Amino acid sequence: MILTVDIGNSNIVIGGVEGDEITFEARLRTESTKTSDQYCVDLKILLDVYGVDPAGIEGSIIASVVPQVLNSFQTAIKKLTGKNSLVVGPGLKTGLNILLENPSQTGADLVVGCVAALREHKPPMIVVDMGTATTMVVLDKNGALIGGCICPGVKISMDALTDRTALLPGLQLDQPKKAIGRNTIDCMRSGIMLGTACMLDGLVERMEEELGSKATVVVTGGIAKFVTPMCRTPVVYDKDLLIKGLAALYRENKR
Repeated sequence: MILTVDIGNSNIVIGGVEGDEITFEARLRTESTKTSDQYCVDLKILLDVYGVDPAGIEGSIIASVVPQVLNSFQTAIKKLTGKNSLVVGPGLKTGLNILLENPSQTGADLVVGCVAALREHKPPMIVVDMGTATTMVVLDKNGALIGGCICPGVKISMDALTDRTALLPGLQLDQPKKAIGRNTIDCMRSGIMLGTACMLDGLVERMEEELGSKATVVVTGGIAKFVTPMCRTPVVYDKDLLIKGLAALYRENKR
C-alpha cells in the first residue's frame, strides 16, 4: 500500500492506495503545534480504524502547504513505518512544465492536482481546488501551467461575514433554493454558495477568452460537491484528484 498525505491549511487528507484502487480516505485536523509523536499516535489510530498494518505500507508521499507541519508529519511516518517519505517539491520529478515568473513558489497541492488532471483529461484545462482557499490553475493546450488565480474559500467568506457582522447568524453550507433570499439565512446562503458558483463561472469564461479556446474544468476539494451543482459551466468533479496525483508521482519517482 502507498500512503498519500495532502497537508492543507485546515485538514490533512490521508489516502491508502493499492494498485489503482483507493482503499481508504481520511482526514485529520491540521494543527501546527502538534509534535511528531502526537501525529504518530493520530496516524496509528487512524490506520487501526481502517485495518491497515503499518508494516504493510510500501512507502508514502506528502504534499504540504504548511511547512511547520510537514516536518512533524514526515517524522511521524518514519517512526510508524520505518521508511522515509517522498515530498512534492524541488528534486521530485513531476513532468509538469511550469511557465510562471517564479515556478518554485507553486503550491505542492496545485502541482499534484495538475499532474492528476493531465493523466485523465486533455488540455487546455482549468483545475480548481476548493479548500481553505479556492485556487484555479490554467493549463494551456500543451499542458503547461501558465497561471491562475487564488480566491477566498467558501468557509473563509462565511467566517468573515459572520464574525464581522454582529446581527448575522452562523449558517450551514446548504445549497440555496433561490438567488433572491426571503430571510437572512437564505440571503447569506445565496451570497456565499451561489456567489461562489457565479464567481467560478465568470472566471472560467474570462480565462477561456484569454486562452482563446474552451477548456475542460476539473474541480476537487471538500466543499466542491456542494458548489459545482450550481455552476452553469460544465465541470468534472473529482474528489480523489489529489490522492490519485500523489500516487502517480510516487510510482513515477520510485520507478
